[in-house]
Amino acid sequence: MKLTSPAFIEGGKIPSKFSCQGENVNPELLFKDVPSRTKALVLIVDDPDVPEFVRKDRMYDHWVIYNIPPTTMHIPENSPPLGIQGRNTSGDLGYTGPCPPDREHRYFFKLYALDAMLSLAEGASKAEVEKAMQGHIIAEAQLIGRYEKHPV
Repeated sequence: MKLTSPAFIEGGKIPSKFSCQGENVNPELLFKDVPSRTKALVLIVDDPDVPEFVRKDRMYDHWVIYNIPPTTMHIPENSPPLGIQGRNTSGDLGYTGPCPPDREHRYFFKLYALDAMLSLAEGASKAEVEKAMQGHIIAEAQLIGRYEKHPV
């Protein structure tokens, strides 16, 4: 399974349009080679480079969405896919873009193919989604982008 974006290459810089300094909209994403027996897809976007003075766990969840139909091959820019929105670290549903407080951070876009739908209501946390996915992941893909705030 593959996860790519026309907005940035693997390990490349995420354009500011998709950050708190821009329009704060999700980038376009493309899914390829999703296994035929997939029942649901999960997309998680997180930042593991948060300084401890901001968050003790050093993690910020930017987007959690689950039960995406397995036929989904494309998420357009500024358009969440069909599926159930989970809560990000700011407590909101949906995407929130990169906004590092200190330096360049890495942003992990993670796609999971599952052999079952998740029995979770809207607003589940990343931890709840990850726990529910255990034993159901049949494929996964990852795309990493980097972002550093530009001086104002």
